[in-house]
Amino acid sequence: MINLQKGSKKLLNAWAFYDWANSVYSLVIASAVFPIYYQALFNAAEIDTIVVFGGSIRSTPLISYTTAAAFLAVSFISPILSGIADYVGNKKIFMKFFCYLGAISCMGMYFFSLEHIYISLLLYFMALVGFWSSWVFYNSYLPDVAFPVQQDRLSAKGFSLGYIGSVILLLFNLAMIMFPESFGLGEGGPAKMKAMQISFISVGVWWILFSQYTFYYLPKGNKSNNKVTVKIIFDGYKELKGVYISLSENIKLKRYLGAFFVYSMAVQTVMLVATYFGEQEISWGGVEQKTIGLISSILIIQLVAVIGATLTSRYSEKFGNIPTLVVINCIWATICVIAYFIETPMQFYILAGMVGMVMGGIQALSRSTYSKYLPETKDTTSYFSFYDVAEKIGIVIGMLIYGIIDQITGNMRNSILFLVLFFVVGVILLLRIPRNK
Repeated sequence: MINLQKGSKKLLNAWAFYDWANSVYSLVIASAVFPIYYQALFNAAEIDTIVVFGGSIRSTPLISYTTAAAFLAVSFISPILSGIADYVGNKKIFMKFFCYLGAISCMGMYFFSLEHIYISLLLYFMALVGFWSSWVFYNSYLPDVAFPVQQDRLSAKGFSLGYIGSVILLLFNLAMIMFPESFGLGEGGPAKMKAMQISFISVGVWWILFSQYTFYYLPKGNKSNNKVTVKIIFDGYKELKGVYISLSENIKLKRYLGAFFVYSMAVQTVMLVATYFGEQEISWGGVEQKTIGLISSILIIQLVAVIGATLTSRYSEKFGNIPTLVVINCIWATICVIAYFIETPMQFYILAGMVGMVMGGIQALSRSTYSKYLPETKDTTSYFSFYDVAEKIGIVIGMLIYGIIDQITGNMRNSILFLVLFFVVGVILLLRIPRNK
């Protein structure tokens, strides 16, 4: 076992490299290839609805509800897992378990089909749970491996590596999908579908392969000889309660978490619905143009996000974390207002660039700011579990509000515009955080 000193370059690089390993899930599965494949299954079958659990449901609500259920599951199990991990002092084994669960489930999605919809949705569900649960433990390592002065840049470096790595694999997968004959898969629609299925396998293999570098150098966690008993299974919830109570003694952390919950709710909702918004509200001119346009927009967001995360860390060093977050939230609010009016592909591309510039920045800076506000404690997993639970519950609430407004008004643009309110409230709450004397 390799024992590296906290703050060492090799340890920091090993931690950040997990973003390179697992971000292919969020791009290929969550944003790009799988949504196209999923809808193509319904188009090929020439149906709009499918019978699930005795009821007929459209394709989009079905995958949305499955996604929401997975986020709720992560919110429920992460406190239990963090409690056990801190008790036994080996959180790396839990990070590994969910990494492999997510990666193997991604590979299993090769068999995703409407004929076997239940097992297919289960694999999608488990892939999402594996990704986000491993993320809980990954985030909790940040204060363990880096000193406060290193955390902004390290957090940004992790996101940047994730964006670069995921784009590399996506470009390979897109080449395979667009030119399947060059990869020996044949020609036409069936060959393109086969290429998409193979891309799911590539995500799992990439994820497992590159995570080994991280696992080799990361420490197990805080050493402990404690054994897991029935009693400590639900101690994670007690730890979350302890974290909540401790907030009364840390006014900065308490107010920051309130602000984070509100603005993160809007950020994550925008990121989850961006592709659907572009598909329904932009005049692309045809199916082929729409597919190419949406994929191009995703690539623009990912590539620009690398620059955004890096610039944000630089600005935070110069102006401070909270002032930088305030500015970023104002930009997000502006993006939502602009989105209400856009109609052409070029306008959508420009907006995608704006989203990319602030997407990576707000995620990386939010994580490192939270890490800086933590009290001196060895119980970092529970604190980051609290952070992740707040984020996941926010996602569920944000998606619910978005869907209700869309359903009532019949226009996604109204839902996007309503999200401005959350960014404005987020700014107000950020400004209430006490500044350092």
